[in-house]
Amino acid sequence: MTRRLVVPVAIPALLAVCTLLGGCTTAGPRATVHDRSPVVAEPAALRLAPADSCAALMDDLRTAAQPWALPDRGPINDAVPGPAAPGAAAPGGAAPGGAAGAPDAAKTDGTDGVPAYSATNTAEAYADEPDLVKTDGRRIVAVSGGVLSVVDAGTRQVTGTLQLPVNTGQPSGLLLSGDSVLVLFPSTRLLLVDLAGAGPVVASEYTMDGALVDARQVGTVVRVVVRSWPRQDDWLPRYTVTTHGRATTGRVDCGRVQLPAQYSGTAMLSLLTFDLNEPALSDGDPVTIVADGQTVYANGTSLYVANGNQWLGWPRAGVAALPQFAHQTDLYQFDIAGTGTPAYVAGGTVAGWVINQYALSEWNGHLRVATTLDGAVSAVTVLARDGGLLRPVGTVGGLGKGQRIYAVRFAGPVGYVVTFRQTDPLYTVDLRDPNHPAVTGQVELDGYSAYLHPAGDGRLIGVGQASTSQGRNLGVQVSLFDVADPARPARLARYDLPGSGHSLAEFDPHAFLFWPATGLLVVPLRAGGLALRVTGAALAKAGDLRGRPLLRSLVVGTTLWTLTTAGLAASDLPV
Repeated sequence: MTRRLVVPVAIPALLAVCTLLGGCTTAGPRATVHDRSPVVAEPAALRLAPADSCAALMDDLRTAAQPWALPDRGPINDAVPGPAAPGAAAPGGAAPGGAAGAPDAAKTDGTDGVPAYSATNTAEAYADEPDLVKTDGRRIVAVSGGVLSVVDAGTRQVTGTLQLPVNTGQPSGLLLSGDSVLVLFPSTRLLLVDLAGAGPVVASEYTMDGALVDARQVGTVVRVVVRSWPRQDDWLPRYTVTTHGRATTGRVDCGRVQLPAQYSGTAMLSLLTFDLNEPALSDGDPVTIVADGQTVYANGTSLYVANGNQWLGWPRAGVAALPQFAHQTDLYQFDIAGTGTPAYVAGGTVAGWVINQYALSEWNGHLRVATTLDGAVSAVTVLARDGGLLRPVGTVGGLGKGQRIYAVRFAGPVGYVVTFRQTDPLYTVDLRDPNHPAVTGQVELDGYSAYLHPAGDGRLIGVGQASTSQGRNLGVQVSLFDVADPARPARLARYDLPGSGHSLAEFDPHAFLFWPATGLLVVPLRAGGLALRVTGAALAKAGDLRGRPLLRSLVVGTTLWTLTTAGLAASDLPV
């Protein structure tokens, strides 16, 4: 029996927040920055180029796999460092993402009859990301407990449910466009769900060899990144599309595979394209490179895949470590402007490892990357495209000597970097001149922020941990920073929750909600969540959301919706 995931009124666990939010009846000292810049490998020796023929591609892959084979295990298929397809066309124009200030959380102002609502908290306003819950202001679609539920946001009633396949694990997330929902699973199983009828139904299904890395949506077009490994009998990734019970199969065209000049493994990255305006999923029009990757960053025109290469410094049975490739991140850039086939255009390398997608940002045609090298020194490197290569043009190093990066956020020409070991320096980095990035200010704090969120008006919100002067964590801490003057960042206010453990928002920013219209800030906790009010230079408690761990929260009109493992719940939000 399908469980109803939504209640039409606030559940008892939310009564406290209804009352405390206003009722349910109405709507430092400056430290030295070291200038040592990390050394990066010369990427020109690691170019990617199309295969000469299918036979040549197969021969190259089989030959490359031999040094990585283990007894009875087959080939070890990991990363290959490096760039870049020579002679590829440049992406069209500068990316629209990365503007200063708060992300565009409100998708409408209500003038078209749709109430204002909060979108998924994403790194870039122009590239949506898969999440457990999506809304267009009229309806809410959520996944919980293996069930997809559709809710009328106005009446707070469930309008349909769909039991998801039980043999592919929990979904990684959803993407929504019109009457179409794309459900993504870690095993690279995609379901196109049609919402136009009386209830949600699966219209089409797509599977591909490998594992889902991530996906991004621009308009109605979704780009899906898949990581796959060759099999003994068939080396190129296979896919299956099923529509109305009819299955068609295929594999990546060998003419669409880009090969490196120097191999370090045989993993493959495929970029798939689907238009959610279409009634069924296509073959994905795959573009494939022989490379590995774990982190995806995208804005409206470019998509980057980053590969950390940590394993290259590990010795394996019969295989020596590769110190010349260790401690570096390889970057692969795709042009995703328009709605057609993406183009692999360039690649490059920076020293150190990125913590997550927030460590990357494209602005005015330059890619900024924050990395930590050997856990002892961090840097921000700016890269510019030079033909098929991403070449470093400027670097500022020496951030947090003896520490590692815990959080990064770029906002137009400014970057914010948090490093931590015993204290938390928050650095502001001036990136207006890509050739000469510079640290302009910093503030030393106890504890650290693991997620940073621009809040507009020269404010920055941090969610992380309070700690002792020896670096021992004490519980969740929310900080409000004044960054209006990059030379003099300062913490205006803090709110500590001793003994609260960690917040999900520290590891998954999708769980964080900031609603600028009212200054409402919702932070998930182990037992419910915390509602704060951001007003000027102050942080004040607005209410508790008690109960199960909070997974997501969102605003539609004057309603606060929360998602837990028990499903969705609604409570009135003061305006």
